[in-house]
Amino acid sequence: MNFCSECGDIVRLSIPAGDNLPRHVCLGCGTIHYSNPKLVVGCIAEWQDQILLCRRSIEPRHGFWTLPAGFMENGESTIQAAVRETREEACAHVEIRQLFSLVNVPHIGQVHLFYRAYLLAPDFAAGQESLETALFSETAIPWPSLAFESVACCLRAYFAARKSGVFNIHEETLRPMRC
Repeated sequence: MNFCSECGDIVRLSIPAGDNLPRHVCLGCGTIHYSNPKLVVGCIAEWQDQILLCRRSIEPRHGFWTLPAGFMENGESTIQAAVRETREEACAHVEIRQLFSLVNVPHIGQVHLFYRAYLLAPDFAAGQESLETALFSETAIPWPSLAFESVACCLRAYFAARKSGVFNIHEETLRPMRC
């Protein structure tokens, strides 16, 4: 960030009084510009023991499979975001059951939330951000072709919970990949 969105003056990275982290502070008006994690929200949409996945038509991870999910918008709840993203990416209508997975991804400033959901009908299609959509049984999940580690973690936890019949909230923190 170079300029203040309030007054247009130059900002400088510094630690404001009473804070302990560097923030972009406007040299003109003194506005502190906070940069906080973004929420990615989606759902594990199930139909007759199969999970709805979308193959991405956009970057990052074009051509890879994911759960229907995306960035939460201002003015909506996390449930509304999960329903909207499922409709946008898979043209599917779902009934949200409960929050199932919270995956912290601090190295990219994101938190991923996934709800348990049921497809209201087996009607779905590729939305603008998807090349295709499909239902997968647990044994047919394309594990090597999943787009994001958070989705793989969520699905592993989901299938384990489904086997046990206990759907507690799963929480995990991902670390940066090391080559």
